[in-house]
Amino acid sequence: MLKCIRFSTILFLLINQFSFAQGGRIPAQADSGMVVSSHYLASEIGRDILKKGGSAVDASVATAFALSVSLPAAGNIGGGGFLVYYGNDGKSTTFNFREKAPLAATREMYLDEKGEIRNNSNHDSIIAVGVPGTVAGLYLAHEKYGKLPWAELLEPAIKIAENGFAISPEIEWFSKWVLENKDDYRSTAKIFLKDSVTALKPGDILIQKDLAETLKRIRDKGKDGFYRGKTASLISDYMKRNGGIITEVDLEKYEAEEREPVKGNYKGYEIIGMPPPSSGGVAVVEMLNILEPYDLAKMGQNSAQSLHYLTEAMRRAFADRAQYLGDPNFNPKMPVNEVISKNYAKILNEQIQENKASVSDSANFNKAHLAYESSETTHLSVIDTEGNAVSLTYTLEASYGSKIVVEGAGFILNNEMGDFNAIPGLTNSKGRIGTPANQIEPEKRMLSSMTPTIVAKDGKPILIIGSPGGRTIINTTLQVIVNVLDYDLNIAKAIESPRIHHQWLPDITSFEDWGFSEDTKKIYLEMGHKIKTYNSQGRAMGIQIDPVSGMIYGAADSRSYDGKAAGF
Repeated sequence: MLKCIRFSTILFLLINQFSFAQGGRIPAQADSGMVVSSHYLASEIGRDILKKGGSAVDASVATAFALSVSLPAAGNIGGGGFLVYYGNDGKSTTFNFREKAPLAATREMYLDEKGEIRNNSNHDSIIAVGVPGTVAGLYLAHEKYGKLPWAELLEPAIKIAENGFAISPEIEWFSKWVLENKDDYRSTAKIFLKDSVTALKPGDILIQKDLAETLKRIRDKGKDGFYRGKTASLISDYMKRNGGIITEVDLEKYEAEEREPVKGNYKGYEIIGMPPPSSGGVAVVEMLNILEPYDLAKMGQNSAQSLHYLTEAMRRAFADRAQYLGDPNFNPKMPVNEVISKNYAKILNEQIQENKASVSDSANFNKAHLAYESSETTHLSVIDTEGNAVSLTYTLEASYGSKIVVEGAGFILNNEMGDFNAIPGLTNSKGRIGTPANQIEPEKRMLSSMTPTIVAKDGKPILIIGSPGGRTIINTTLQVIVNVLDYDLNIAKAIESPRIHHQWLPDITSFEDWGFSEDTKKIYLEMGHKIKTYNSQGRAMGIQIDPVSGMIYGAADSRSYDGKAAGF
């Protein structure tokens, strides 16, 4: 029976590979609405919600819940994220559902008697889990901008969880990891191994009955179906049994927030981004302000000169990120307006030389060195039939988060507490940062690089973009925006183009290992920059709207295995 299922599934995937592949640099087209996400099933579900008359928020909610089933590495109800909304009336807002530190959290909770982190416990342990925010955030956004009934948006995800879907190579890899570590992750093994003893193989169908029941409780009771009642009890009981610190009180107290966006202007285009605790909106606006005086189009895309200016902008924005940004509820004096001002950009521009790299001097840039932030996040972009836009990014932090499944609830918990500064006051060249703005406090939200962004012109959205990728998210989003606005590329070409990343410290630029000529790299090095190469940066999901014809163009990054732009 299993062999038959595998054969039919593989045949189905081979057939459908051609139906949802987008041809790399050729965008998908639509004239009514579109959803772009990291999994084709989720994109199709969101598109179908739009066809039923659902709003952009409705489609984003349905897509996000579908991703929690079909993309367990990053799609989540056990994590958190951000949503940026831009209406067809020109009004914009954001929803902050970043995870929080539990009430029992302390500034030095991960340290041993020597002041060092115990066994990477801020990343790899049950006490690395922050209070999840996704369900509260999606529910709040739906309350404000939803049109279809909440329950209707959950049904497609429930069906996938109950009936199953063919696993991807990524899930196959995780299943093998679970097999090797099953004694330490017994609740995870019950979901991601066959009979808790055998790894999944390509073509196997992943059925998630416990997750389906959790989604049904959310369907029937909304936010309370997660933060109160049975699901909350399952979470808190599991924590008690296994040394965790999240309680039912933590869950009951969690609230998502609606906040004013970070806004900027770049060459006549309006930039709408996420405010702190996201660092992405501030950083993108700051970098675009720095880049605005330069004629990037004349320099040419990915020329050594244009890459030089991009790097110098990145260097300065990431330094300010480390110095100033954190949860605004705990850092009320963050100088956000000053950092994103044109006057501040002019000061920074005076430091930039035409053909010589700056030096990332920790003495002048807050003595901070940015610690690792995982690349496992996912993004979705939506435009509805009325022209309302949503850009939503959410995460579990590491790939599959903590890798811990809540027994009986069927979903993976995040390990977002690792995004806090774990050793207060210690900042060093090994990658540790200890500045106050992002130190651990109860109910504080940890700083994030997620960068859901919308670009508008004359009060209408023309670009919806975002990406996973840890700290590279910010620079991936920046480069797609520049590729569209400065280099006049379509959304698919803008996303498929090779990318770079510089984050102030370490003082080195990461290049994707394809797409850049040796001559370009030689000139770039002669300016004093340093280079390292790596395979891939980000998996952007974007939508572009032609302001004249109204035609919609979408692209799912080919760096994403199962991504799809689904329109109609």
